[in-house]
Amino acid sequence: MVYLKTDEEVELLRKANLLVGKTLAELAKAIQPGVTTRQLDKIAESFIRDNGAIPTFKGFPNPYGGPFPASICTSVNEQVVHGIPNDNPLKEGDIVSIDCGTKLDGYCGDSCYTFAVGEISQEVQNLLDVTKQSLYLGIEQAVVGRRLGDISNTIQSHCEKNGYGVVREFVGHGIGKEMHEDPQVPNYGRRGNGILLKSGLCIAIEPMITMGAKEIYMQEDRWGIVTRDRKPAAHFEHSICVRKGKADILSSFEEIEKVLREKSL
Repeated sequence: MVYLKTDEEVELLRKANLLVGKTLAELAKAIQPGVTTRQLDKIAESFIRDNGAIPTFKGFPNPYGGPFPASICTSVNEQVVHGIPNDNPLKEGDIVSIDCGTKLDGYCGDSCYTFAVGEISQEVQNLLDVTKQSLYLGIEQAVVGRRLGDISNTIQSHCEKNGYGVVREFVGHGIGKEMHEDPQVPNYGRRGNGILLKSGLCIAIEPMITMGAKEIYMQEDRWGIVTRDRKPAAHFEHSICVRKGKADILSSFEEIEKVLREKSL
């Protein structure tokens, strides 16, 4: 069941999503070789709760196993999504995709950013760049009068023409009072297909893109998803509201990228 949000609901969604961006910026300060993803999880949970919200990922049910045990998903290198934070130190040259969700005043925020740990290879940087580009190109299609498939096809076309794989099994989604609402938002598809986009439709668009083949498998913990060829994967996500002429991006990378610029000086 797809339902459109009122202007008041959109502003509540914006507050929850901006908190996700601030949380990811706090994590950006801490990401370096030697830090563990479990340490990052503790920072995230404390920051989210200190700001009056709850981490929506913690305890999230899994049809294949137990509830998710942490507040963020930390997917390193060949992990695509749903990596569980652990005590393994991040290494120079790694990448880590951090997916974060909040619930604030009854509404959900959801966003993801893939971070470089120290210096990464140009090949891996290109994967990150193209994945993030595909997210913004997809968002450009999220306007009144387009179809859902226009978003999906734009992401797929940009990534595949650059030689990357587009994961099929995991998709974006509607967002509102629940973290996952209708409709599903695939990162592949045909232009002109899917539901008609109307003002007030709020969705999370999240390209999950692989350096090699698109095939994946589930790890033994029944959460982590890994590329079958063990090549790196990148994941960027924004929550947006469909509007006439131009989508309204509810989440933000601005504070994250401000931290990253300051760290690089």
